[in-house]
Amino acid sequence: MARQDNGTSFRRPSARTAGMTDWGSVYSMLTHIVFFRLKDRTPESVERTAAVLRDMEGKIEVLRYLEVGKDIVHSERSYDIALVTKFDSLEALGEYQVHPVHQEVIRHMNEVRESSVAVDYES
Repeated sequence: MARQDNGTSFRRPSARTAGMTDWGSVYSMLTHIVFFRLKDRTPESVERTAAVLRDMEGKIEVLRYLEVGKDIVHSERSYDIALVTKFDSLEALGEYQVHPVHQEVIRHMNEVRESSVAVDYES
């Protein structure tokens, strides 16, 4: 058993049952994470860009999960924003990449970002 911050306990899924559907088959998702460092790192600029990313939620059918986090440490090595998304498959990620809503986000990010790094993995 593990302990949550509020003091309650929860059971982590075992390696045997994690990713299992009701039918007992293994189901994996694709997780796509991108870190963005912005040209303008002021809190207002970071929030404005985080809002642009959050605005994708509910607008792209293949996007199963969306989380946007803003850095709180602000160290020299920190990136300003983390985008965590999940998809049913690599094909779904490809559909997301060309979706008109995501293309608008890309145009915005091309204007405001200094750099970005990404990782994609099965989860």
